[in-house]
Amino acid sequence: MRVGNVECFLVSDGEFRIDGGGQFGLVPKVLWEKVLPSDELNRVPAALHCLLILSEGKRILVDTGFGRKLSPKEWQIHGLQREQGDLLDHLQRLGFAPDDIDIVINTHLHLDHGGGNTILRNGVAVPTFPNAQYWIQRLEWADALYPNERTRNTYLPENLLPIQEAGQLRLLFGDTRVTGEVRCQVTRGHTRAHQSVIIESEGEAAIFLGDLASLAVKMERLGWISAFDAEPMETLETKRSIRNWALEKHALLIFEHDLRTPMGYLVKEGDDFRVEARTS
Repeated sequence: MRVGNVECFLVSDGEFRIDGGGQFGLVPKVLWEKVLPSDELNRVPAALHCLLILSEGKRILVDTGFGRKLSPKEWQIHGLQREQGDLLDHLQRLGFAPDDIDIVINTHLHLDHGGGNTILRNGVAVPTFPNAQYWIQRLEWADALYPNERTRNTYLPENLLPIQEAGQLRLLFGDTRVTGEVRCQVTRGHTRAHQSVIIESEGEAAIFLGDLASLAVKMERLGWISAFDAEPMETLETKRSIRNWALEKHALLIFEHDLRTPMGYLVKEGDDFRVEARTS
């Protein structure tokens, strides 16, 4: 797909299962299960969409999925499925090797977004993309390095420290321009320094939302917020702001975990909102 002059590719690291209560927070199951039915373990399916952006000669990868370091037990816990391959397989089909990536942007460092930052070589975790700078918000990096009881199972040192040790880490101090057409914008709520990636070119716009709104329904209904969000009231107001921007710009919304609606445009119908899916 294209956004003005920018070429973008939605690339997959597979799909997984996540607890329905975690995904939908305070929303009663009787409501959310009409949108996304759960399995016998109360888990709902989730995509692992990443985004490859080609802008001004730069090859920019946004998020890296779970990666290839999970143990068989972890595969089972997360219900990971990769019938069509993982992120590196999909990049290869597009003609890109890990060496070709110039910049990796992590929306945040939870294990399903930054697990693929590193890969095992002879049993040692090293950066998956050896020529890339990894762009991460400074406050997100700090929270990941010093996790608490609530976050220590998702901020894993093996996904983080090898980047720093290899000299490939770039810490961001708030909103940051990547190219003349691509920028990082802090979209606080899911974590204190969660960031989304905005593309604007030739009068067209798109935003990779990360976990600000991982599913289309979460932009349609502002009150539908994940139980995993560190600051749910910040999420609410950030979504409101982004929703207004998306309507004004007719921006393409890209949803990281939505299997049925990976991307679409927001439409206002009276007091209600609906995401109209884009298929390509």
